[in-house]
Amino acid sequence: MGRTPKGRAVMEVGADGVAIITLVNPPVNSLSFDVLYSLKEVYEQALRRDDVKAIVITGAKGKFSGGFDISAFGGMQAGGAASKPGFVSVEILTDTVEAARKPSVAAIDGLALGGGLEVAMACNARISSPNAQLGLPELQLGIIPGFGGTQRLPRLVGLSKALEMMLMSKPVKGVDALSLGLVDAVVAPDQLVNTARQWALDILNCRRPWVRSLYKTDKLEPLGEAREILNFARAQTRMQAPNLTHPLVCIDVIEAGIVSGPVAGLWKEAEAFQGLLGTDTCKALVHIFFAQRGTSKYQQLTSVPGITDLGLVPRRINKVAIIGGGLMGSGIATALILSNYPVLLKEVNEKFLQAGIGRVRANLQSRVKKGAMTQEKSEKTLSLLKGVLDYGSFKDVDMVIEAVIENVSLKQQIFADLETYCPPHCILASNTSTIDLNLIGEKTRSHDRIVGAHFFSPAHVMPLLEIVRTQRTSPQVIVDLLDVGKKIKKTPVVVGNCTGFAVNRMFFPYTQAALLLVERGADVYKIDKAITKFGMPMGPFRLVDLVGFGVAIATGGQFVQNFPERTNKSMLIPIMQEDKRAGETTRKGFYLYDDKRKASPDPELKKYVEKARDISGVAIDPKLMKLSDKDIVEMIFFPVVNEACRVYAEGIAVKASDLDIAGVMGMGFPPYRGGIMFWADSLGSKYIYTRLEEWSNLYGGIFKPCEYLAERAAKGAPLSSPLERAKPRL
Repeated sequence: MGRTPKGRAVMEVGADGVAIITLVNPPVNSLSFDVLYSLKEVYEQALRRDDVKAIVITGAKGKFSGGFDISAFGGMQAGGAASKPGFVSVEILTDTVEAARKPSVAAIDGLALGGGLEVAMACNARISSPNAQLGLPELQLGIIPGFGGTQRLPRLVGLSKALEMMLMSKPVKGVDALSLGLVDAVVAPDQLVNTARQWALDILNCRRPWVRSLYKTDKLEPLGEAREILNFARAQTRMQAPNLTHPLVCIDVIEAGIVSGPVAGLWKEAEAFQGLLGTDTCKALVHIFFAQRGTSKYQQLTSVPGITDLGLVPRRINKVAIIGGGLMGSGIATALILSNYPVLLKEVNEKFLQAGIGRVRANLQSRVKKGAMTQEKSEKTLSLLKGVLDYGSFKDVDMVIEAVIENVSLKQQIFADLETYCPPHCILASNTSTIDLNLIGEKTRSHDRIVGAHFFSPAHVMPLLEIVRTQRTSPQVIVDLLDVGKKIKKTPVVVGNCTGFAVNRMFFPYTQAALLLVERGADVYKIDKAITKFGMPMGPFRLVDLVGFGVAIATGGQFVQNFPERTNKSMLIPIMQEDKRAGETTRKGFYLYDDKRKASPDPELKKYVEKARDISGVAIDPKLMKLSDKDIVEMIFFPVVNEACRVYAEGIAVKASDLDIAGVMGMGFPPYRGGIMFWADSLGSKYIYTRLEEWSNLYGGIFKPCEYLAERAAKGAPLSSPLERAKPRL
């Protein structure tokens, strides 16, 4: 039996002599090689046929095309005829579509992203629906537009806008595309194809211009001015993305087309695209792309065995209650009302309640200021929130999310109350970041509906939602929460129940290892600088200042209590807290903060470090005083890798890629390094094991390689290989 083609292009010729070529590859008509071959074939047919006067290209079921089929990247990296440079950009789109003696018009609805927009730009005109999304987001995958986009987009919208759209992966809507010159008309979706048909005939009959966008020059600045714009873009890119080369390659390719002409630019683009496909950055970003897609497909067998393979349908969640209106509670409330969920916000007194509602209002106002929302829409959204001081209104809620401080007895009391006041179907969720859910639900009989819904701060902004399942949580509850996560635009990752769950447990050694290094002579600010240079949004000490010393001590205490053999019991943070330092909120922590919360080093920090060192009884190690950036990164992240291995081996996470996406979205691990496990595998299990073993002999249990890591290193096997396990902790 032959292989089933992955999509196709189909042609229908009308009585008016216009051939409608439709791209068909559900769900978003992605451009697989089968679709591209088929497009070339039917296009050539249309050009040969005497009854075809003009051509319209469109996409099936209201979507033009979501772009090149990313799952084909593996084949392209391996080489082959289909992946030869210029096959699509020159042979198909330039020599077949754009150079044709019959005019072509793209009818764009839904999406025209990446390769989809590049196909449309090769046509002689483009007609769009008002809300269609048009863009070139390829840089998010570590590559550049490879089907002519680097050459045609600047010629259609001008150099500055094209750079913004490509370097920031920023799409535009159809109405904005019209004012930019990217499309020629905007019409309602039901008029698209007919308008495009007539437009194509008008081009043929010289009533509209026959434009080949590759050769347009009216939007391009004179060479000197263009070079200034490109050099400014380079400087900005080096500053904002110092570890990435592909954005600079993109700028170079655009410049080649302006300096040497569009055809030279096309060949430069084809060569650069091919070269970038094999880079570590591209492989890492493609891995993250698929890891993210793999977390939220709750109907797929591969997502979470024993939960998403049971054929369960999510129940409708009509009303959600949140307990606690602090930073987390108000952030969660904001995320829910932004997706049209009616929310009850409960607090203990009127003062705290008004403060909580005020935080939600401020979150919405921030969106209004940024232009992401109108004032009218903000007020309508806020009307979905109702503040309460008791449980009287909880009789018809479908889900409660507890978001109070990390205090076990308080949470236990709340859950006992919820069991009394909520209906029997109501999901009882906790936003705890570290406390074992079995402990929280100890005083209830409703263990089947207790679940963790761990958001990351600020909850209305951060994309990750950790869904924590105990051994007694019902699969239906998980499926319901996956659905809510998707609807509030989060990336949900299902994990097992343990102290710290997946993200916080993986990353607890991040600060612990940093504290150990400082007590033995390393410099706080040098550590933070090395870690941010590696690609983290901030170093471990700046992070502690941000979350606050109180939270750091409370969560750290959980880990010391549960994993005493591999924690570093430093007194540095408690000593500083005793001296009324609590981090950013008190303007003093490891850094000093001005009125605008800008951090600067504190010369007084040295005395606290010396005091902590005296209490711990450790001596300065001269080697740790002069660590290279590479050594700092490894001594802080290898313990994180080690803990991630434990989390994976214990079945807390189903797939290693879930840990990758969780680290990227929950802690800001650089996506271009592919996530914690992917990055570790790029270095090799043997190397990581050897380094950890060496440090554990010198500095103790925090560095001791776990059994799983030792086994993988002995075999020289990747850490992220699928595990054979009878039953995960999930």
